[in-house]
Amino acid sequence: MLETERLILRPFTLDDAEAWLHLISDPDVIRYTGDTPAGSIDEARELLRTRPLRDYAMHGYGRLAVIEKASARLVGFSGLKYVPNLQDVDIGYRFLPDCWGKGYATESARPLMEHGWRELGLKRIVATIHPDNPASGRVLEKLGLRHERTLEDGFLLYATPGPK
Repeated sequence: MLETERLILRPFTLDDAEAWLHLISDPDVIRYTGDTPAGSIDEARELLRTRPLRDYAMHGYGRLAVIEKASARLVGFSGLKYVPNLQDVDIGYRFLPDCWGKGYATESARPLMEHGWRELGLKRIVATIHPDNPASGRVLEKLGLRHERTLEDGFLLYATPGPK
């Protein structure tokens, strides 16, 4: 578990399925992800098992639930994830629409990247964004990542070489 000024970051559990469902099915939230929306809490539970919970078991890290301290509500996720087809570790985040523009992506991702450098010994962290999502690109630039190239699927790859 990790805390910032306004957020608590902790591993997901299967009890988070209902809140997770909103993050993986709301059309506004997944508009730039390329994901197909989940249709039920049972599907959300299965995706928790096969995504973050599997990542914790396989790699020792993964996307974390982001809890807003003021409301005690799960408002998003943020975290590191190994992406096999890139052979790199990705920093990713996703938040409910009423939390956009509050700086939560930067606030949650920055200490997770520091954890990656210091505790996991990462030499490089990447992120991919849809070209029509410049707001996410601005977050990545605040985090020190820079546009490196366009991937075959049209997504933009941002990367940073390592800790400063």
